[in-house]
Amino acid sequence: MSRVTEVVGVYDADGGLRGELAYVVGHLLGRVECSLCDVTHAAVRRKPEWDAMAARLPVTVRLVHRNETTATERAAWATVGLPVVLGATVDGDHVVLLDREALGSLEGSVEAFEQALGRALEVAT
Repeated sequence: MSRVTEVVGVYDADGGLRGELAYVVGHLLGRVECSLCDVTHAAVRRKPEWDAMAARLPVTVRLVHRNETTATERAAWATVGLPVVLGATVDGDHVVLLDREALGSLEGSVEAFEQALGRALEVAT
């Protein structure tokens, strides 16, 4: 497998003011959920421990909403669903590092995410 050069986290939510507002309202009403959002964000803002963890990683981390993904990224998550963490490889492909089930099992923990991602990166490189 090709070496992962970037980690791409894809939220199960749309970006932009309208998308963010729809997610917040839906989340408060218990209608929508995104386990990647739970890992990266507290009530309203990004968790400081997320930023610290991302800075420690050997590759860059990019977080995007589903409507902000590239065609290659969409193709990579189309069969596994969202949220998802992808690895962008040196040859331009994307591999699934953490799927919806794996992210859900982390229960919003940045520490658990870092451990799971570390294991996934070891396998992918």
